[in-house]
Amino acid sequence: MTPSAPGAGPGGGGASTIVMTGGTSGFGAITAERLARSGDTRLILGTRRPDTAGEQIPLDLTSLGSVRAFAASTRERLGGTPIDALVLNAGVILPDVAGRTTDGFETAFAVNHLAHYLLLRLLSPALADRATVVLTTSGTHDPATGAGLATPRHAHAELLAHPGRDPDRDPRPRTAGQHAYTASKLCAVLTARSLAGHLDTEHRRLTVIAYDPGQVFGTGLTKQLSLPLRTAWSLLGTPLGGPLRRLNPTLNSRSAAGEALADLALGDFTTPPHGGSYAALRRGRLTWTDPSALARSDELAHALWNDSARLVGID
Repeated sequence: MTPSAPGAGPGGGGASTIVMTGGTSGFGAITAERLARSGDTRLILGTRRPDTAGEQIPLDLTSLGSVRAFAASTRERLGGTPIDALVLNAGVILPDVAGRTTDGFETAFAVNHLAHYLLLRLLSPALADRATVVLTTSGTHDPATGAGLATPRHAHAELLAHPGRDPDRDPRPRTAGQHAYTASKLCAVLTARSLAGHLDTEHRRLTVIAYDPGQVFGTGLTKQLSLPLRTAWSLLGTPLGGPLRRLNPTLNSRSAAGEALADLALGDFTTPPHGGSYAALRRGRLTWTDPSALARSDELAHALWNDSARLVGID
């Protein structure tokens, strides 16, 4: 593949510094292992448990206080060295919307969006010129993918953070949980869109990407769902799922999803078309396409950015 932009960071031949979440399990672990093996790459992982890849700094995405501590520790450890790639990959799907974080927000929305939004805001000043920011999203945010999950009705940060205030919330716990997940993944695309449109992003020539890995069976994403769903998810991640992956272009193996994310972090990918920021993995290959209609709304992206700032306590 062709590097997106030569320079001192990823894809430019020099040493690079990468900060990542979601690098201890699933396809993210494959990404982290490859990044750690790159002799010219320094990898810093936000983790809840010890891992063998890179340097670890404690991070609990259910606590905004932990996010702030991680960002401060990261900048202190770097000592002024800029970040060449920020990979915001961690995610969770829950069986309902009953869970709340220490800050009082619905857990899936808080982990998948608010914590990563805050981390992005806190670490943005430390990004190098020509740095890459990758936010892992999901094709489930787009009704056109036909993923079988409840698709987003909106990206209203206040209602997603406090679903009990949403007058149209589905009364079925499982469906409400699916909506919380897919809506949070819509928020990832909108956040990427908003950041990509900032004047500072253009001035610093940052590359901002929303990465859709497709449906990747066999990861730990479903670990909090019912036993039948966990079992099916695990089995389809084995060679038994191979025939399905050949039939459905949105299904990908863990290795393909992890390697593609590493390519994005390292800058080892074909330059997207002008204005393109949505990279979807289809049949194991990165493609540049359009996200859902909601995800293409500048008005929604602007409102989500400002509302999220208020929720996490940023002016």
